[in-house]
Amino acid sequence: MKWVWVFLGVFLSMGTLSWGEMGLEVPEYDGKDRVHVLNAKNYKSIMKKYDVMVIYYHKNVDGNRGAMKQFQIEELALELAAQVLDDLDDEDIGFGLVDEKKGSAVAKKLGLDEVESIYIFADNEIIEYDGELAADTLVEFLYDVIEEPVEIIDNDRELKGFFNNDEVIKLVGYFKNEKSRRLCYFIEYDDAAEEFHPFVKFFATFDPKIAKKLKLKLNEVDFYEPFMEEPDTIPGKPYTEDELVEYIEQHDRPTLRKLEPHSMYEIWEDDIDGEHIVAFAEEDDPDGFEFLEILKEVARENTYNPNLSIIWIDPDDFPLLVPYWEKTFRIDLASPQIGVVDVEDADSVWLEMDDQDDMPTADELEHWIEDVLSGKIDPDDDDEDEDDDDDEDDDDDDDDDDDDDDDDDDDDDDDDDDDDDDDDDDDDDDDDDDDDDDDDDDDDDDDDDDDDDDDDDDDDDDDDDDDDE
Repeated sequence: MKWVWVFLGVFLSMGTLSWGEMGLEVPEYDGKDRVHVLNAKNYKSIMKKYDVMVIYYHKNVDGNRGAMKQFQIEELALELAAQVLDDLDDEDIGFGLVDEKKGSAVAKKLGLDEVESIYIFADNEIIEYDGELAADTLVEFLYDVIEEPVEIIDNDRELKGFFNNDEVIKLVGYFKNEKSRRLCYFIEYDDAAEEFHPFVKFFATFDPKIAKKLKLKLNEVDFYEPFMEEPDTIPGKPYTEDELVEYIEQHDRPTLRKLEPHSMYEIWEDDIDGEHIVAFAEEDDPDGFEFLEILKEVARENTYNPNLSIIWIDPDDFPLLVPYWEKTFRIDLASPQIGVVDVEDADSVWLEMDDQDDMPTADELEHWIEDVLSGKIDPDDDDEDEDDDDDEDDDDDDDDDDDDDDDDDDDDDDDDDDDDDDDDDDDDDDDDDDDDDDDDDDDDDDDDDDDDDDDDDDDDDDDDDDDDE
């Protein structure tokens, strides 16, 4: 199912350790039902009660015991999140469930089209949450949702914070203050921010000194790709909302981006031709930090390549997934790794590092990436190799069958030859016997003839003697 880390949210977000002290207590579920079951009769009245409404559009689990237990765990995570946010002063946040089967009419009315997804209704916007269903991750995301879509930079400390936040797509613009009639350009900027909130960070300043440090002209907006040192200035100032939205949509796939728990599914689904280049590196580990810096250098050198998109995963952010990744990809995440992964069947090919203590250079890494993009390195080759092995096994079996057939034929031929030889020998013996019999008969006939001739001669001699007398 989509929520593969649901157990993480439950076990990390529930229960207080026995040695917990006041002021540092992990919240426990108090047993109160706060999550509403929405239907055609009650959904409008319930949604009107809240400033923000979180709706989980789930599968129907009737008659499926395993699915029912899983759903109970998911519902428990939502209950805990609702409990934590129940006392929030600024916003009233409600939680609801829509059953795929029983609430189909509600889903149609609200525009819920993807089952096992969470939809957040806030300020006339619908935000689809594509992260793990864990109470802590969901609450953190909702804190971002209820913030203003544009953050104002007023001083140098806030400017420093802006520069330190380099893991996300962000924009910053310089506009006239509220007293100016040119504030309309900021309004267009703010409207565009609402379209991407909270996934894309929007910043603005009205201070000319801050704008100078940002190298911004009036009504100008810079676009920062994650981990890039220099921004791209959006052309065509001043901008309308539609122009800003179009530009961001054309540049919303960074060269290097980090997999985050609150947006992991959205990032993973945004593949290129069914593949991802994936890099594992622990930022807090010396080797991981070194490898990540090399990765950033390669990304900066290839930032304008539309076919290159690298996903960086810090294993520390997903501890429950580390054994799964190591088993599936057959790698050791104790050290940095980079490979290309087929998103459909998880086939993968990983860069071989001769010495884990000596990271590849930027040139070596860039050469490997070029081989991936050109197709010289392809995870599907493993499938072809397996097919070839199967074909070879089939050929060997066929050869064995042919050899057996040939042996059988040879044996049959030998038997036939032996039979023929025996028949020939028998015929020869019969012929010899017949010839011998014929010879004996001829000899007997000759003897009889000779005897007859002798008798006749004797008779003739006797007659002649009588006549003489």
